[in-house]
Amino acid sequence: MRLTRREYLTATATLPLTAAVTTSAAMAATSLPMPTDFATTDIAYLDNGSQHPIPLASLKAVEAYYAKRALDPVAQGYTLDEDGPRAKFAALVGADADEIAWVQSTTAGEQMVLRALGLPESGGHIVTDTLHFFGSLPLYEEMAKQGCEVTWLKPVDGRIRLADMKAAVRRGTKLVALSLVSTINGFEHDLKAVCDIAHAAGALVYADIIHAAGCVPVDLHASGVDFAACASYKWLMGEFGLGFLYVRRDLLPRLKRTNYGYYGMATFQPHVYPLDPPGTTVADYSFSSDASGAFALGTHSHAVIAQLGASLSYIAAIGVPAIQRRAQELCSRLKRELPRRGYAVMTPVEATTPIVTCVLADARKKLAEPMAAAKVRLTISANRFRLTPSVQNGHADIDRFLAALPKA
Repeated sequence: MRLTRREYLTATATLPLTAAVTTSAAMAATSLPMPTDFATTDIAYLDNGSQHPIPLASLKAVEAYYAKRALDPVAQGYTLDEDGPRAKFAALVGADADEIAWVQSTTAGEQMVLRALGLPESGGHIVTDTLHFFGSLPLYEEMAKQGCEVTWLKPVDGRIRLADMKAAVRRGTKLVALSLVSTINGFEHDLKAVCDIAHAAGALVYADIIHAAGCVPVDLHASGVDFAACASYKWLMGEFGLGFLYVRRDLLPRLKRTNYGYYGMATFQPHVYPLDPPGTTVADYSFSSDASGAFALGTHSHAVIAQLGASLSYIAAIGVPAIQRRAQELCSRLKRELPRRGYAVMTPVEATTPIVTCVLADARKKLAEPMAAAKVRLTISANRFRLTPSVQNGHADIDRFLAALPKA
């Protein structure tokens, strides 16, 4: 029997968001894929690395939140758990909740890190690579224009070599900036090895983890990384406009304060409004000593927090290793089949990330029409295409893609 909307809201309005996670998720490690946990579709959706579909449990969590906002009488017992998703994300990536702050996006987090390090004004040497997020390429070009020395490492056979990293990092290097998993081809850095190299030279490390968190195991503490940022609309099954910034706890006292947001305040006492106590300033205040105190700004999306409360519980119930195994089963097949059909695979064969990318001149002209006709969704760029299978995909999706793929 299906619940009506009102019956559903009555049943869930006073429950924590974790209660909305479907029981099938808890069994998924032995029975993937779990398409019934997502809306029914006639699309072979292999574009999860661009924007992941949200589980039905997450949709229900958002509906419950909006019912409260719409003043639906049966939803007024609903309470948004604002801290829960930060704690769930911290557990997912091997960090502590007080090291996590909400940010608008991965890019916002990365730029906050640069400002906290006094860049570009203070100068210094930065090492990055061309498999880093393409949206960050102009960022480091601007750092170079404004007084920083920037070294760009380039891939060899689709990989950034540790030997090249070691040769580039030196005394005077201030920051190493990278994508833990490259959005371009799925290459994954050995983050601990990079951090060991950087720290030995006195440098800090920032990692973009948007293509890692939720789909490959991540342990920020074990890696030693200093900063990491991640939006939520990809493998975290969240939405645009909200993500996470990780800052290693012991670094906070060393960072330049560049944010003064009221969401970061620990105490606040104004002296300018009626009945306020007298004071010598307009207000007395202090910022909390955690990552939020240093980086939080103003309001952030409550709807996405509601959604993430359910999505992160869903991911935890399945387990990242199970999600990774399922994706690798499909990616391994693609890595075998695509070269046989004449396509040049950019992704390292040993990569265990859920990304398979091929070089193809005029890819949009050659693939857009046949893929649309077959109702196959993937990333098609000017001269490459990328498939990013996830937990809800099965071999039937790969079959449909391969059947629609023109001869190379």
